[in-house]
Amino acid sequence: MTNWPFTQGVHDIGNGVYGYVQPDGTWGWSNAGLIVSDGETMLIDTLMSIPLTREMLDNFRARVSDAQKIDKLVNTHANPDHFFGNKVVADAEIIATTKTRDDMAGFNPAMLRNLPQTYQHMGDAGEFLYETMGRRFDFSGVDELVLPNRLFERRMTVSVGAKSVELVDLGPAHTASDTIAWLPEDRVVFTGDLLFNEGHPIMWAGPVENWIAACEYIIALDPEVVVPGHGPITDTDAVANMKSYFEYVRDEARKRWNAGMDFEAAARDINMTEFRGWSDPERIVANVFSLYRQWGAKFSPEQQRDLFGAMGRYHKELAAHADNCGHDHHAH
Repeated sequence: MTNWPFTQGVHDIGNGVYGYVQPDGTWGWSNAGLIVSDGETMLIDTLMSIPLTREMLDNFRARVSDAQKIDKLVNTHANPDHFFGNKVVADAEIIATTKTRDDMAGFNPAMLRNLPQTYQHMGDAGEFLYETMGRRFDFSGVDELVLPNRLFERRMTVSVGAKSVELVDLGPAHTASDTIAWLPEDRVVFTGDLLFNEGHPIMWAGPVENWIAACEYIIALDPEVVVPGHGPITDTDAVANMKSYFEYVRDEARKRWNAGMDFEAAARDINMTEFRGWSDPERIVANVFSLYRQWGAKFSPEQQRDLFGAMGRYHKELAAHADNCGHDHHAH
């Protein structure tokens, strides 16, 4: 597998295509992209905050004169680290699937903005949300969300100057709708969060079969460059690794489901040594939760609200284990 250098900022892929990468790729530290052709521009996703998105645009504009104006923006899916910065390019044509727009509209930005004041009253879930996101990002200015104004279903081809950008919704998988942006002439694909490169993915929606099929679809495109939603720019080997991850977790979780083990116990029981260099290992808890739900488990509203808490407890146990045995089994 060929990873590009995992360095902050603009990566010139060539021929008017750019990636924007944010180490360390963990919770909220997402990637984005810029496509430029014949004086027209398209941004692929904004970032977790308005200041981060402004910084990204400043970086693009320092490198690319045509980036002074962003004509089009694609929001690949409805997680805040891919659309909270939309206000910075509010004059652009903002493109997404109808489902992505609906899910964005249902998101309350005050929940994240108010975490410093509220997390202590939210139990384990609040503690982990604050640790991973609340204390790391400046959510000022995200009072009203800027939503997509051009909607599509399943697939649409958009022109950016002389380039064709094929938008394809391969969800539900990571979320209810997961769009990739494929540039066939340049052999570059922006995967959104259908690819976490060297980080544990998180399956909020599922079913797992869709995510495995999405990996197969991306590989079959035969791209030369793959820009993931998180982690370093790479090639299709990373997509094959993601497919293998889900096949392994699905098969291991199914054995424990059949044995009557609850989801938190199953997540702890699955041997994740093969993926121990990947960041955010606590996401195995959410992935087993989603698999169990897919297979018919009924979870209470309290259990659903506590999913971040369940991940936080796992995270603490791993940290304590690493401290006790003197080496980190799940390097971050």
